Amino acid sequence: MRTGVRRKVRLLVSRSLVVIGAVVTLIGVILLAACFRDDSMIEGRLGKATAEVVSVSFQRTVVRFATPDGAVHSPSQGLLYPEGLEPGQLVRVEYDTADPEVARVAGRTAVLALLPIGTFLLAVWAVLAPAAWWLARKGRRRPV
Repeated sequence: MRTGVRRKVRLLVSRSLVVIGAVVTLIGVILLAACFRDDSMIEGRLGKATAEVVSVSFQRTVVRFATPDGAVHSPSQGLLYPEGLEPGQLVRVEYDTADPEVARVAGRTAVLALLPIGTFLLAVWAVLAPAAWWLARKGRRRPV
């Protein structure tokens, strides 16, 4: 491959890495915004109940709780902020009375999502930024 083509490829890959990092960062910010939106919905129409933890997996924690009207709910997307829960455990939950599908462990908020999402984004940029900088630098260098 010719030197000029290699330079262009390195610059293209460098820019692609920055775009990938930007997209991942945008997804992280949207995820945080969704967490804060869910908390806002719950706090706006707060309902409280005791729930039984039905199952715990990497993807979601399923709980079952009854509302004052006697209906039993089990949020299909799982419980928000379920860290440390185990099947069979009873836990206090807070939910949106207009939409009991949106429920979280009582006392836990979106602030808990800041550390894992922030750490993940920091790790992404710790890898992508140096790689993109190195490739761009190599792509801009003129042969002697």
